[in-house]
Amino acid sequence: MVYSFELIKHANIRYRDSLVVLSRCELFAMLFRLGISAEIREESMGGSRFLTIDCRELSDSEIAFLSGHSSFVFMAEKTNGLLRPLPVPDSGYLPEDLPEVLKYKGKTSASFTRMMINTASSLSGFRHSETPLIFFDPVCGKGTGCFCAAEAGMNAVGLDLDKKDIREASDYFSRYLKLHKLKHEQHDRSETVSRHSLPLTEFIFADTKEHFRSGDTRFLRFSCGDTMESPVLFRKGKAHIIAADLPYGVQHAPQSGSRPDSLQHFLSRVLPVWKSVLAPGGVIALSFNTLTLPSADVREALTHAGFKLPDNDIFLGLKHDVEQAVVRDLIFAFNSEEESVI
Repeated sequence: MVYSFELIKHANIRYRDSLVVLSRCELFAMLFRLGISAEIREESMGGSRFLTIDCRELSDSEIAFLSGHSSFVFMAEKTNGLLRPLPVPDSGYLPEDLPEVLKYKGKTSASFTRMMINTASSLSGFRHSETPLIFFDPVCGKGTGCFCAAEAGMNAVGLDLDKKDIREASDYFSRYLKLHKLKHEQHDRSETVSRHSLPLTEFIFADTKEHFRSGDTRFLRFSCGDTMESPVLFRKGKAHIIAADLPYGVQHAPQSGSRPDSLQHFLSRVLPVWKSVLAPGGVIALSFNTLTLPSADVREALTHAGFKLPDNDIFLGLKHDVEQAVVRDLIFAFNSEEESVI
């Protein structure tokens, strides 16, 4: 069977040309999760870009899973050059507008964040888990990563040093749950660390009233604190996926004591801590601005912290323009003892 997937026409023209490369990487990972090895071809039809594969017939559940790709407009069977659109159910646990509504300067796009999460979860050792995965963003800002994870039906934990950002993320999610009349509970508490405590807001929610009543729920937790204190948030269970959009420049510079920290030194400090809260078999995805943090430095830091980098070339060459001052790269790495990963 030949299947074609139309890609969105991204509003950011600088980003549009890189979308095919990123989408191919994401599709490769999702096919890997399904146990499918297929050549992924780029095609142009009717002025739109498509990714096309030739593989065995896909089941309805597999089609529904692939429909969660971050950049697909629609999916179709291709026969004799003609496309037959496939019916695709809504695959989201929560409405897809959840990570889109909150707008602010410097926000990482929800589609790119979904790409990071889809790829990382499909590559992880927990890709066939029947229980919800735990997602962690250790520099979460206003929570786009956590909202994308919640939309996909994962549990999510977000940590950031900026009290205002954490408060805004928590307030937004509280309003969102009420607006959509989603059954939920909200609890404010704290986690003790050394001589102080980390304030934490926890939401317990479900996609339907029936699921909430039966205890089939998810959680989202926002905490304000230093990312070095991440282990406090994972005393009862580790994360399966970590995704972080690293600081882009001086205005977002991490702090070490009272002085701005270099991004390289920041990574060398935090990666061992992040690895300690990531379950064996888990995957970390890091995006960053190569104009302030070279890709080679990130790879070296990941390797030094004990992460394994993928061997497949499809995970190289993901560098792309975002705007004039940002040339972003994306690196995936595994918390694995195996010498060779994918």
